[in-house]
Amino acid sequence: MNKIIFLQSLFITSLVVAAPILAQSADVSKIQNFIQNLIQIFVTLSGLVATGFFVWGGIGYITSSGNPEALDRSKKTILYSSVGLAIVLAAFVLSNIVAQLATGAFGSGG
Repeated sequence: MNKIIFLQSLFITSLVVAAPILAQSADVSKIQNFIQNLIQIFVTLSGLVATGFFVWGGIGYITSSGNPEALDRSKKTILYSSVGLAIVLAAFVLSNIVAQLATGAFGSGG
């Protein structure tokens, strides 16, 4: 029982004594730039992965030697990688549109 009271008082004391000096300013443009940079990195990485799957599917397509199962698997690999790349590019374009609309509505924040 004493341990619980001690922990509760320690928690309340840490909330009361918290230093507001360490708080950051509410600069929205820094957050927006960080998120846009993160999205650009993910788009670049997904483009590289999609290129790898295109190559993998193309090699499988070429080396299928008339095997219908291998040919179908290679076609699906190429199709799914192109659909995934299209979704990632659409998300990138949509995030840029949202960022422009937010900047127009709320200002640059800085």
